[in-house]
Amino acid sequence: MIRKPLRPLAHILDARQKGENPDAIERENLRIRHEQMRDRARTRAEGRLLVLGVFFFCAFSVIGARMGILAASEPAEPRAQATGVSIIASRADIVDRQGRLLATNMETHSLYAHPLQMIEPERAAAELVKIFPDLDRERLVKDFTGKRKFLWVKKKISPEQKQAVHDIGEPGLLFGPREMRLYPNGSLASHILGGAQFGREGVHSAEVIGTAGVEKYFDETLRDPAREGAPLELSLDLSVQAAMERVLYGGMKLLNARGAAAVLMDVHTGEVISLASLPDFDPNDRPNPPTEGSPSDSPLFNRAVQGVYELGSTFKIFAAAQAMDLGLVGAHTVIDTSGPLKVGGFKIGEFRNKNYGELSVAEIIVKSSNRGTGRLALAIGTTRQQEFLKSLGFFDPTPIEIFEAAAGKPLLPKRWTDLSSVTISYGHGLSTSPLHLAAGYAAIANGGHTVKPTLLRQDGPQYGPRVMSEEVSAAARAMLRLVVSHQKGTASFAEVPGYQVGGKTGTADKPKERGGGYYKDKVIATFASMFPAHDPKYVLIVTLDEPVETSGDKPRRTAGWTAVPVAAEIIGRIAPLLGLRPGPEPGQLAGITLVSQ
Repeated sequence: MIRKPLRPLAHILDARQKGENPDAIERENLRIRHEQMRDRARTRAEGRLLVLGVFFFCAFSVIGARMGILAASEPAEPRAQATGVSIIASRADIVDRQGRLLATNMETHSLYAHPLQMIEPERAAAELVKIFPDLDRERLVKDFTGKRKFLWVKKKISPEQKQAVHDIGEPGLLFGPREMRLYPNGSLASHILGGAQFGREGVHSAEVIGTAGVEKYFDETLRDPAREGAPLELSLDLSVQAAMERVLYGGMKLLNARGAAAVLMDVHTGEVISLASLPDFDPNDRPNPPTEGSPSDSPLFNRAVQGVYELGSTFKIFAAAQAMDLGLVGAHTVIDTSGPLKVGGFKIGEFRNKNYGELSVAEIIVKSSNRGTGRLALAIGTTRQQEFLKSLGFFDPTPIEIFEAAAGKPLLPKRWTDLSSVTISYGHGLSTSPLHLAAGYAAIANGGHTVKPTLLRQDGPQYGPRVMSEEVSAAARAMLRLVVSHQKGTASFAEVPGYQVGGKTGTADKPKERGGGYYKDKVIATFASMFPAHDPKYVLIVTLDEPVETSGDKPRRTAGWTAVPVAAEIIGRIAPLLGLRPGPEPGQLAGITLVSQ
């Protein structure tokens, strides 16, 4: 900026020539300069005031808009403190079909230490060991006297333990609030619920995440704030679950079984009312997965869903039903079951080398003839047999809402030959879970429709595609009833007065885990049943791993002596809990009569 002189020489000389006072020129120039400076200062001030006014206008506009939004919204309590919102996400409760609590949250505290703030670290370590005997005193002393600035002592402590630690009076021992998952029923339904653990952890909060079962399957759903505390309602009935687990446990111990599994399912909705696997565990103190040995030896292993077994003669009813549905045979069609029957160079025999001769299809099921169902399978053919079993869900893991269910994929033969068709017709050569079998029997029980097993409560029947006619379904149910009611049936011990049980036994030699082949004295015993047989409401599957009944002169391992009595006791206990009233058996089922040979 170039400033004009106050006394320009040219103006001074000109004023002297005219006789004027040169000082007036200086005063005039000074006045003009001051006016220019004043105008520039005013312009700057006006600009600043304008900017400040715009800022205040925007600020008050935002505040006013926010106040309007808050005034129009519904009042609500904050869900968590600001520093832990990303971690402390409320986890919904889990309840049974009656609204009874299966899993919930409990407020508790964690215990941590700031060693640099501790006054008497050695005394604190000694006192902590008295309160928590599982802690190592030497390790605590080393940590407390070292250079560490932070140390977790216990992730979960009870109110009594908190008070005891508080009484130590050590300023370096601090508490943090958090929520833990609580299962008030202990080990009941443990394989369904699975369990939970802490995920991301902070001093003032901890994230609870599912580790197995429905807790992991529905992890995002249970942590979704949009649920607003609404519980997850399962199809389970807590009373039925408790009764079934109690009877199953007693049967497993009485029959010296290595393990046991049971599934109770509604045949119309697919709802799993009860599912048990033994041995079990307490999800409040979930054990660690095994690092060696067979996974099936762990109590974490869900035998009802993860375990795939050859389920023996329980599969025979599928061969009979398909053959009738295809029009190849009827319930009274006579088939020669006498030997020899060779398929693919292998001889097909009967249990204890029996020779039943000519039997009707109904009698083949009642007497459990291997050769009889084998001849039905040959008539059906490998392609049609595969299509039928696939439609029943025996080729894929069950879609039930348990995280581990994906591991329960059936084991199929690499090459499906005529020999495969024959052996699969009586439950060998194809390994499935008890839950697969429950879904298959449900199709027979409900009139011929597939249903998908589910742990969520349903409203009304949930039928899938039809896989057999109603007439064939009724005839198959009548055969299963005869297996129980006839004096020569393999499941005569399953009779429960007033509830008309129908079912089929299955005893399969247990395959060796290494080296191939089968054990001679170890079996998987299964009883697949439905009740009441004339109008089934439920399917019950009971499977025992390596059972031995020792009350007689010789050990007995077949399902008729092991799984059947356990299933009968379960039905007798749970039927009243399900609201089923005992009553007389209606007239002859499906017009089938069994005639002694």
